[in-house]
Amino acid sequence: MNAEIRREIFRRLSVAIPEPKTELVHHSNFELLVAVILSAQATDKGVNLATAKLFPVANTPAAILALGVEGLERYIKTIGLYRSKAKNVIAMCEMLLARHDGQVPDTREALEKLPGVGRKTANVILNTAFGQPTIAVDTHLFRLGNRTGLAPGKTPLEVEKKLMKHVPGEYMRDAHHLLILHGRYVCLARKPKCAVCVINDLCEFKGKELMVSGEQAGN
Repeated sequence: MNAEIRREIFRRLSVAIPEPKTELVHHSNFELLVAVILSAQATDKGVNLATAKLFPVANTPAAILALGVEGLERYIKTIGLYRSKAKNVIAMCEMLLARHDGQVPDTREALEKLPGVGRKTANVILNTAFGQPTIAVDTHLFRLGNRTGLAPGKTPLEVEKKLMKHVPGEYMRDAHHLLILHGRYVCLARKPKCAVCVINDLCEFKGKELMVSGEQAGN
């Protein structure tokens, strides 16, 4: 796959997805940070259902800290791994207040020191909250990077580095959300919708012809 094909892939995705943005509902950088921490191994829809009840009650570090671990658990118990996530969010709030005056930091180094925040979460915050050209490789991006030939790699970090190297500059800001939304709604894990994919002819997925014929037979 060459630079011209990569540019055309992102051009088509940007047309198909005119508003590439996170589906996590939030109204502040702090709400986004909490939502992203909660979203690990959970769906955005599930997180949004929980935060719709949590944020009206507590949407600042001090307010969530006042809930305590058990109090927070009551709001997020429908989310997977909620006990460990509650502990991380409480510890994260403590650190934000102690080291950052309650504000979400805008550097990778500071973000990755927060409990519950790894490289992927830091990348999401840097990109979505602060507009930095970062790409968070989740399961969707890892799958797309390898399946399409856009950025093949054996690890999320390898895929991330290749995407950072090969994504055209004009699409770097939106690349993360363009790919995650394409992976979420079109390039599905088990049954990719190749027949309606806007980059079908550019993709290097070896099974796409079979998927197309299967979809057409189903119709």
